[in-house]
Amino acid sequence: MSDTEETQSAGRIYRPSEAHAFPDDRLNDVLEFVENDAEITTYLEAQNVNAVDRKGYNDHGSKHISIVRHRALCLYDLLKQSGIEFNGARQQGLEEADEAVIVALAATLHDIGHVVHRDSHSYYSIPLAADELDRILPEFYTKPDAVRVKGEVLHAILCHHTEEEPLTREAGVVRIADALDMERGRSRIPYKKGGRGIDTLSSQAIKNVSLQAGDDYPVLVEIEMTSAAGVYQVDNLLKAKLHDSKLEQFVRIVAVQADETDELVERIEL
Repeated sequence: MSDTEETQSAGRIYRPSEAHAFPDDRLNDVLEFVENDAEITTYLEAQNVNAVDRKGYNDHGSKHISIVRHRALCLYDLLKQSGIEFNGARQQGLEEADEAVIVALAATLHDIGHVVHRDSHSYYSIPLAADELDRILPEFYTKPDAVRVKGEVLHAILCHHTEEEPLTREAGVVRIADALDMERGRSRIPYKKGGRGIDTLSSQAIKNVSLQAGDDYPVLVEIEMTSAAGVYQVDNLLKAKLHDSKLEQFVRIVAVQADETDELVERIEL
């Protein structure tokens, strides 16, 4: 990987082969299983039909899930680098290695309910994800631990929308990561089909989202916009999900607006 490619992927891509601030062997085994599972792959493709083809929303399929999972694990890693403690797995008597598994599985399955309906999909996701977890978790856990991991994953899935309050920091990571998929590529399909809703238009204004360690905060989220339309994504979606995530005191959001020549116009802390 070139220096440029490595810089561009920083805070964006979780790489199993790299060193992390948490025990990652169990996570990497689970990821290998999930990424090669035909049933999950089919769900991720099918869940985009209601969201995009029938409702005209932004992408909620396999690409969205990949981005959210990568961002969630990068966010989790940055928080762990700063010594932030997580409570979900710990309070269930599970191991630290299970924290990342909970985050990854919830990020993978959080939108599966779209196969039923876009509206209230987080609630439809629960029974569908439960069935998938009953199939996946016995590959890696004994029955008691599988039950506890399942509960934590379902909690994180339910709380990825703002209607429900996350009670764990693992759930907070998934909630925030879902909103971090806001770059213009996410709105490509509905935009090409003529969709001009606020979600689509505001996504078109987001050029780049990066995650990095901050000077005064464990995590700095820097969002590069080409127009003020992107503020909707940042203020109405990302900030709303950061609120009550149990992580708001650790994350700083900065929006940078640049003109067409990439000259800085404004830098705003939100």
